[in-house]
Amino acid sequence: MSETVVKTDQEWKKLLTPEQYDIMREKGTEPAFTGKYDHFYENGIYSCAACGLDLYKSEDKFDSKTGWPSFTAPIAPENIIKRPDKSLFTTCTEVLCRWCGSHLGHVFNDGPKPTGLRYCMNSAALKFVATGK
Repeated sequence: MSETVVKTDQEWKKLLTPEQYDIMREKGTEPAFTGKYDHFYENGIYSCAACGLDLYKSEDKFDSKTGWPSFTAPIAPENIIKRPDKSLFTTCTEVLCRWCGSHLGHVFNDGPKPTGLRYCMNSAALKFVATGK
């Protein structure tokens, strides 16, 4: 699958849990320190919970101490869309899934080396697939 995933709101509501729908389709966020992947460090790939596109590798995950799973970089830049977001108290950068347009979280310029970026994602927007490495 490499084309855009298009579904009606009703189809998304059937596919996603209410929490996922709020976060991924209505740009909500889960409360800090409540997501299942905040302190989760197994080896594998984090994919979009809505469409399955691979987004982040476990080796790029770090403990940002913010309460959300954080990564230094996506698997591939073309797998995400970044756009300005002025809905918070400041302008930041929203991160969306390239295939389905689902809201995943935000990226900030306060991450560790080598990128200096912190991709701060909602656990509910991600699906973990173990690789066993």
